Amino acid sequence: MRLLLLALLTTVFISCGNNGPDYTKIEITPVYEDSVSVRAIAPLDANRVWFAANKGRVGLIDNATPKLATIKYQDSLLAFRSIAVTSKHVFVLSIETPAVLYKIDFDGTEATNITSVYEEEGPKVFYDAMTFWNDQEGIAMGDPTEGCLSILITRDGGSHWEKMACEALPPTQPGEAAFAASNTNISVVSDHTWIATGGAKARVFYSPNKGKDWSVYNTPIVQGGAMTGIYSIDFWDENNGIIMGGDWGNKTFNEGNKAITKDGGKTWRLISNGEGPGYRSCVQYVPGTEGKGIVAVGTPGISYSKDGGNSWSELSKESFYSIQFVNDSIAFASGAQRISRLVFKK
Repeated sequence: MRLLLLALLTTVFISCGNNGPDYTKIEITPVYEDSVSVRAIAPLDANRVWFAANKGRVGLIDNATPKLATIKYQDSLLAFRSIAVTSKHVFVLSIETPAVLYKIDFDGTEATNITSVYEEEGPKVFYDAMTFWNDQEGIAMGDPTEGCLSILITRDGGSHWEKMACEALPPTQPGEAAFAASNTNISVVSDHTWIATGGAKARVFYSPNKGKDWSVYNTPIVQGGAMTGIYSIDFWDENNGIIMGGDWGNKTFNEGNKAITKDGGKTWRLISNGEGPGYRSCVQYVPGTEGKGIVAVGTPGISYSKDGGNSWSELSKESFYSIQFVNDSIAFASGAQRISRLVFKK
């Protein structure tokens, strides 16, 4: 009897250890509502989140109290879809010409100064996402303007940014670009960087050394149409990652829209093909789950996998563009005219 009981307990322990939390519902609390589209968020903790939106709107939601700014460039209200936060600064980047990258000084409570640190004009200019490896080094990416992705790099804490020459990057294919859907076209782990594309080609660009050298890898994600491809990428560690997207024009189609890698992005395998969620604009690993817990959001709703993407459950039909976790059960999500605080529950 003791041996049988020990065997049962061991089986239960192993079974639980192979999966993420068994979340079955979400408590969704609005923390900011306004007539803007919010696709870029950066939480500071469980009660504070920075955001960047269209109509020039940038702000910090502090315990449901909005601290807002409206940024104008000459007479234009810029549309922001990229944001990144370091220990003392916040960076926001507008999408199309003129693309303007602003550095906002932050003292932990209030924004104290704002400076334009990069500007670019041109008919093909369109920036999609931004993140930092550390407080000094950061990267932003955008659609091709001259046969390669637009890659901006800073090495001095964001005071100066330089655009990489196409000679230093793999060429893009005609019709290959990216989607400014959730500020998650880029994923970084330590010195490693991955960038996802869509359109005519759905590929993953990879740098092992913080943007100095690049390779590019094919994926099995649906591609070939203007709105097909990878919309979001996330890596758990330097080997294990997930890409997700699909066909924006056919959001229920759930084939060729989810894939994982176990070799750092060199090869990708479709998961839950023909099952689970269709189009999603953002996918993120749940912290503390060893890459087993995954949440994907989009306008059709919120989906959750506790087993690394092999199976999925629908937790909500509420529409969001992006999600960013604070810990293993609390996240912020943004969408049309709102930001919400999400608490995942078993």
